[in-house]
Amino acid sequence: MKITVRSAVEVDLSVLLALYCELNPDDPPLPEATADALWGAISRQEGRTILVAEADGAVAGTADCIVMPNLTRGGRAILFVENVVVAGSFQRRGVGRHLMEAAVRLGESADCYKVQLLAADDAYVHAFYEACGFKALAEGFRRYIP
Repeated sequence: MKITVRSAVEVDLSVLLALYCELNPDDPPLPEATADALWGAISRQEGRTILVAEADGAVAGTADCIVMPNLTRGGRAILFVENVVVAGSFQRRGVGRHLMEAAVRLGESADCYKVQLLAADDAYVHAFYEACGFKALAEGFRRYIP
């Protein structure tokens, strides 16, 4: 199976939304106008790249990356990764690893000093990120806003 990773484009929006439904199945679907407006805002955001992995011509996974400028570490930025999801039918076939390698390359090309993400509290998810070279070095905190 051939896997390639590229930046998402507008025509990918419907498949991205389908992948996000797999990631968060309890979320209500976004109205089309809302999704279109959000895509427009995302695509204009400097430093923001939504990656998609294609496997044999089908979009099989995604990772949302944003470069955050930084006044520490000699001015080197941080790359944050969010909303990583691989379609169930493509899991355990290298798609996620390709996405993470592309995210790291994106961070390198933006002269980031680190790539950072939060992971679900599942052993298999942690094992995946560790296999991709990430280390659990800090404790993450969240406060959800209703």
